[in-house]
Amino acid sequence: MIPASQLAAYLREQSLELDRVDVQIAVMTLSAILSVDKPAARRELFRYPVPELSTDGSCSLVDQLAAEPYSLDIWFGGETDEARVALTDLYALLETVNGKVGADWLGVYRKMGEGRDARLVKLAYLGTPSRAEFPLTESFAEHSNNSRVGLTGWGVVIDDVALWQAEGGSYYQCDPKVKSEVCLPVLDASGRVLGILDAEASASAFFTPQRQVWLAALAIVLAGPLGQLPLVENS
Repeated sequence: MIPASQLAAYLREQSLELDRVDVQIAVMTLSAILSVDKPAARRELFRYPVPELSTDGSCSLVDQLAAEPYSLDIWFGGETDEARVALTDLYALLETVNGKVGADWLGVYRKMGEGRDARLVKLAYLGTPSRAEFPLTESFAEHSNNSRVGLTGWGVVIDDVALWQAEGGSYYQCDPKVKSEVCLPVLDASGRVLGILDAEASASAFFTPQRQVWLAALAIVLAGPLGQLPLVENS
């Protein structure tokens, strides 16, 4: 059970003015999903298609997929049963949340590595293919909202992507159709960034407070599964 104080602290620190009772109900709903057995996933869990990157690696070529899919095997030491259960849990959370939110894209990333090798690695997502890794460096964060959140632990709610960019906000243009976005950190008990979640929509001001409730609840609940992933780097 996630304490109400922890929930309140997250909302306060992320400047999310949401109804705490609504968030608590959403947190309880998502926590219950993690506690039940799930049928075998009807999707490929360990590999997914990714777009080609530009020569300098700074942007995705949205309409051009790489010849080889991205593989998560390296992070889990293979397709282990423990890893399969963990990824199935992540997809169950994403599917439940997006049933309430209806975003065009929703994904969860885990921080991997430290220092100059640190990056965000996409573990599970719903939507079109997108970049698999975001470097956690100041230089990349200058044009990547995901990297900035991963570095600072401060989330962002963007109602108008074009206006955000015009005002100097960092933004990685994965899909030109995206008009609004929510990117929130996943934090452990000490406030350390474990990862992030990212949600995108093709309509401006799509992420109303009612939708943000479920995204905030997801960020809070994800601290458990992301902190307990059977990663090779943590073994």
